[in-house]
Amino acid sequence: MKIIVLNCGSSSIKYELFDMPSKEGLAKGLVEKIGLTGSAIKHKRGKEAEVTIEGEILDHNQGIEYLLGILTSEEYGSLKRLEEIYAVGHRVVHGAEEFSGSVIIDDAVIGALERSSELAPLHNPPNLKGIYAMKLLLPQIPQVGVFDTAFHQSMPEHVYLYGIPYILYEKYKVRRYGFHGTSHKYVAQRACDILGLDYPKQRIISCHLGNGASVTAIKDGKSYDTSMGMTPTAGLSMGTRTGDIDPGALLFIAEKENTSISYTRTLINKFSGMLGVSGVSSDMRDIEEAANAGNHRAKVALDMYAYHVKKYIGSYAAALGGVDVLIFTGGIGENDTETRNNILSGLEFLGININTAVMNERGKEVILSTGDSKVKVIVVPTQEELMIAVDTFNLVK
Repeated sequence: MKIIVLNCGSSSIKYELFDMPSKEGLAKGLVEKIGLTGSAIKHKRGKEAEVTIEGEILDHNQGIEYLLGILTSEEYGSLKRLEEIYAVGHRVVHGAEEFSGSVIIDDAVIGALERSSELAPLHNPPNLKGIYAMKLLLPQIPQVGVFDTAFHQSMPEHVYLYGIPYILYEKYKVRRYGFHGTSHKYVAQRACDILGLDYPKQRIISCHLGNGASVTAIKDGKSYDTSMGMTPTAGLSMGTRTGDIDPGALLFIAEKENTSISYTRTLINKFSGMLGVSGVSSDMRDIEEAANAGNHRAKVALDMYAYHVKKYIGSYAAALGGVDVLIFTGGIGENDTETRNNILSGLEFLGININTAVMNERGKEVILSTGDSKVKVIVVPTQEELMIAVDTFNLVK
């Protein structure tokens, strides 16, 4: 049973084809620079080498049409015909309060997603483009929406509310939603499988650290609190996003610079975070290289990043009444051993003991803690696409 997973961005489409229920990845790729010069598809079939297929791709419809053509081509394909596709799973960033789990997409769901687009104006519209395209190209195939926010709908009211007039929550649903839910859910369950622990009984802190980053506290198998808020700009300082900031500081900047809301939105999303502080890059590898060469701002940015993650770990340990499992995932969490070790340094008071023989392992599942460590520390590479495929399969089988 073949299931294709789509993750549509504003100018890109990430895709992966799975055979279910075996969970075998048959092919994956990236359609990039849609509507821009230099558009192309990077495609990889099974364990074969990646190939790049260049061509003009004007919109998401055309991008999906091209990738379906590649998947059924004699040279690169994994399908003999499109009818082999049993269902399509879509990553959807924001499900607002309407979706606490994955759903089969129908017109009512599409309408709800269109209404919630104002909560995620940078993400939901391109997610919807993928849904529209599949509905047009393969109307007979069921589609499933898997939401970044759904896992966090278990947060209690006193955790997700902001300290603003309650009527604003009632009118506009201004509250904490959280993101990366599919990733946090996957790595938490996978970590417990590896460690031989009963997932619903563990106090878990999951650190998804990448260009976008968040920390989630998981209690009784459910999200209890998470660092991102109504939008993905809250919480940790990220590649280009501010993370937590005094809203009064934004008002002060807007008054001094005489800037618009649109400019401020761009400032906090595109020019802040590690890029804004370091002045070097949003990529941790570039920042670390600059810091090692003596760049003061780059060094400060790295210290700030590790401190913010450490602070969330400590606060969530308090919120959970202790911690049993600490997880690192995401591009930085899985591969950046320097940042990971800086975060762990000083957390011994929680009962964390690190096995120095494996502390610099990267890109794979590895238990970092010693056998006698009170808290189990583990790296679990995230597989959001696989989690989406599993949810899709379970809904439509």
